Amino acid sequence: QVQLVESGGGLVQAGGSLRLSCAASGRAFSSYAMAWFRQAPGQEREFVAAINRSGSVTYYPHSVRGRFTISRDNAKNTVYLQMNSLKPEDTAVYYCAADDSMRVLSTTPTQIDYWGQGTQVTVSS
Repeated sequence: QVQLVESGGGLVQAGGSLRLSCAASGRAFSSYAMAWFRQAPGQEREFVAAINRSGSVTYYPHSVRGRFTISRDNAKNTVYLQMNSLKPEDTAVYYCAADDSMRVLSTTPTQIDYWGQGTQVTVSS
């Protein structure tokens, strides 16, 4: 089992940047594929970024590709989400997620075994 704690959310103006961090504790962090999701009020949870166990493979949906970067430091048990050129439509609660299966990448909520508590990101226009 793994516990996930996000940090780094906040209020930023459109065009600005934020870096989210997710600290993991518990079982070996490097055994999990990791991902970030987000959820705006009244909307379904949406995939944002995924990274494989070694950090060599990443994947993004079209909505954030070229603006967001996921990375991980297995020595620090931490996964990051660098968000640049933020837009008001990026406003949501952002969740860190871990997949305990043998999948290389996890891109849907049903593939996730563990969730963090979420951190609010608000982008003002």
